[in-house]
Parts: sequence; C-alpha cells; structure tokens
Amino acid sequence: MNQLSSLSSRQIKEKALELGFHKVGIAAATFTDTQAQRLQAWLALGYHADMEWMGNPNRQNIKLVMPEARSLICVALNYYTEHQRPEGNEYGKISRYGWGRDYHKVMQKKLKALSIWLQSLGEGIETKYYVDTGPIQDKVWAQQAGIGWIAKNGNVITREYGSWVFLGEILTNLELTPDTPHTEHCGTCTRCIESCPTDAITQPFIVDANRCIAYHTIENRDEKLPENIAENMQGWVAGCDICQDVCPWNQRFATTTDVEEFQPYPGNIAPKLIELATITNEKWDKQFTASALRRIKPQMLQRNARANLEASRQPRE
Repeated sequence: MNQLSSLSSRQIKEKALELGFHKVGIAAATFTDTQAQRLQAWLALGYHADMEWMGNPNRQNIKLVMPEARSLICVALNYYTEHQRPEGNEYGKISRYGWGRDYHKVMQKKLKALSIWLQSLGEGIETKYYVDTGPIQDKVWAQQAGIGWIAKNGNVITREYGSWVFLGEILTNLELTPDTPHTEHCGTCTRCIESCPTDAITQPFIVDANRCIAYHTIENRDEKLPENIAENMQGWVAGCDICQDVCPWNQRFATTTDVEEFQPYPGNIAPKLIELATITNEKWDKQFTASALRRIKPQMLQRNARANLEASRQPRE
C-alpha cells in the first residue's frame, strides 16, 4: 500500500475538509516512551479521580487499539458560537461544548463518511475511528498531527480557532506521510492557572480532576459535592469554561462555527438555577434531547444547581 502514501495523504486532507472538518493532520502510529510515562505519572498521582478508564493500557500503546495501525488521521471541528451568557447569580452556566447537538453524533457521522471513502481507495485498507470514547489520547495525537498544541490548561489550542474544537481520529493501516508535530505557544502566560477558582491546574500542563469543576459537575456521581468544589463553582452546573474564557488565544481567535448543529438549544445559555434545582426527569429529557449533557443525570443537575444556590447565600469575607 506504500504506493498510495503520498497521493492518499493529500487526498485525505482534501476529503476531510470537503466533509466539513475544519482541521486535519496525520501522525505516524508510534507511541513514545515519554508519552506513556507522562500518562503513568499523572495516573500515579491519582489526578484521574475515579475515571478508571483513563488507566486502560491501550492508551499507552496505540498498537493495542489496532495492531495493524500505521497512521492516524486527526481532525478538529470548531464549535464556537457568538452567544454569550448573561450576568447574574440566578443563572446556571453550561459549558459551550454542550450548548447544541451531541458532538459525538456530529463527529461520528463525518468520521464514518471519511472512513468509508478511505476504504474505497483500495482493497485491504482498514480503519477504526473514535470521538472521545475510545482508549485514545486524542490530545496527544492532535499535537503529533500538527492540529494544535496541548496548553497549560490541558486543552488543545489551534491557531485558527483557539481551543473551541472537538477532536477525533481515524486509525488506518495505510502508511501515510505524517505532518510535523505542533509546537507549544502558551509562552509565559498563566491566565488559566491563575483564574481557576479551585486550583485544578496544579502546575503548567497538569490538571487534577479531583479539583476540577468540570469533572465534578459531569463525572462525580456522589450525592454531595466536596466542600471546596461546592463553594467555588461560580454558577457552573455542567462543565466549566473558565480556563478557556480567559485564554488570550480564544479571546483573539474564536470564530463562529459553520456547523448548524452546534447552535445552542433553547434554555442552554441562560438556565435558571432555581429551575435546575428541581428539574424533573421529563423536563431533563426534553431540554437535553440529543445532547452530550445527557451524561449529567437529573439528580446531578439538581445537586450542582443547589450547591451554587447555597454558595450564593453564604457571606463573603
């Protein structure tokens, strides 16, 4: 299949853009010891909290995911919209990624189309694709493929869209021409570290999920949130965008997406905390239909909203 390599690399990028992806790059399917060691060190510190799936050995060796893999086709999709949240303590805050249609559904449809087309290039071409759901270090591979760089807040920043992008990848047995890995451009900026109210960014490029508002509002299934989280949520009920909102790259380069599915559903930009605190299963099902936020069950939304309401009643020193 080597005779297809240079031709396919160019064709693949053109096809990915034609299907609506905003960025595409290629990485060789070779995982270095350094990448594995960084993940192991992060896990050893317990910074993954109870996200046990982060310890899946496949994350440390791409060949365990797909033994035949020779290349990864990495893609990014801009999801930023021009809408802004209103001021006021009565409103709950939902992360931008969850305002519109479930990004898994949008990305998977495009990745499936790209995979089918890729297989049509010749016999024996194999593919396997993921959108944030498989044992893949998607941010690492995005940087390897030249999509962007892993920033101090742990997100991938692109020059064109900031960090307001969803990531996906296709593994293939085609040996394609890899792109140059992206260099890091955070410089001396520490705005994300300084702005995190729970000090979740313990040092540049290292995030402790145990302290992260996004983790606790989305993944933590406990009936009650830790006190240091509950007291510092600043209105967040589903995810947290603080470290992205303060990022100069996002403030300067955020661009409105052309993907209509990412436009906000009614009620997702300015939900009332008092209403979320008593949201019923029926109301939850209606408001978050086809939404990535369905991972946050009604009782979790109630818990998150109540924590914010209780914190707003506490006197500030």
